[in-house]
Amino acid sequence: MADGKTLLALDFGGTKLTAGLAHMGEPRWVARGQVPSPPGADAASDRERILALARRLLDEAEACPAAVGVSFGGPVDAARGRVFLSHHVPGWEDFPLAAWLQGELGVPAAVDNDANLGALGEWRFGAGQGCASLLYVTVSTGVGGGWVLDGRVYHGADSLAGEIGHMTVQPGGPLCTCGRRGCVEALAAGPAIARRAKERLRADPRAGALLREAVRGDVEAVTAREVSQAAEAGDPLAWEVLEEAARALGMGVGAAIVLMNPQRVVVGGGVSKAGERYFAAVREAARAHVLPGMTVDIVPASLGDDAPLWGAVALAEQLLASGPHLSLRSSTP
Repeated sequence: MADGKTLLALDFGGTKLTAGLAHMGEPRWVARGQVPSPPGADAASDRERILALARRLLDEAEACPAAVGVSFGGPVDAARGRVFLSHHVPGWEDFPLAAWLQGELGVPAAVDNDANLGALGEWRFGAGQGCASLLYVTVSTGVGGGWVLDGRVYHGADSLAGEIGHMTVQPGGPLCTCGRRGCVEALAAGPAIARRAKERLRADPRAGALLREAVRGDVEAVTAREVSQAAEAGDPLAWEVLEEAARALGMGVGAAIVLMNPQRVVVGGGVSKAGERYFAAVREAARAHVLPGMTVDIVPASLGDDAPLWGAVALAEQLLASGPHLSLRSSTP
């Protein structure tokens, strides 16, 4: 029987599966665990791995959850609790994940994608606390985003709201993973930063001394992390590359601010750890692309990689607060 206060949060990532237990309204983990999603994994094996992890945490805590919130790394039909697909793991196509979890655990479950729940997590427990409206942007291998308006995730007509990574900021620019050119993601994500740094290093063998040193002269080994570290250490080439990426992100954020005028923008993901100089460049570019008088409050995320998992906790809280009708709607096959 559910104990009425324990919430189970699950996060299906492309390479790792995470579970956490929290109590209603308490911003600390009762228990948390993680297992890999190994190469060759499929949807069925990932489901069994995360379910075994969740059951182990529940047994060790001697708890039974009142509800389950789930973050999924891919497009989701949140209203029906279904996964459209995963870009990393096969076998997820049109899967009723909320209904499956409700059947396995006997409690209501709700599902949303990781960017939306990153937004909800930061709004409820992190850098967005106290805000009526929030745009969350995650910058790592890709660029994603999510909106929270009046305490609820805004999904849009096709459940695709917040895709700031695929706003065009440089027509005719680099090719993006979506097939178009000049998207924010193609200019500001980690792979884009690494690509641009490699191009600059190849073009000028005398430039980027600190960056070359960081990779022991192997230009092809450069990643966004080395670019960020070299920029912080004072490498001019590395900073120029990082600043280009920051300005592209700032242009996209500025356009989003013009459209929706959020109270705060929270930026997370690996690239966002590049430091205050990076954020200053993002803010400067955003301010250059908004109307006078518009709020440009852009801050780093405070929950780190756990933002989507905390968002899953908040989703479970909302599920319980909304009553049985939502749990049935969220888990309909």
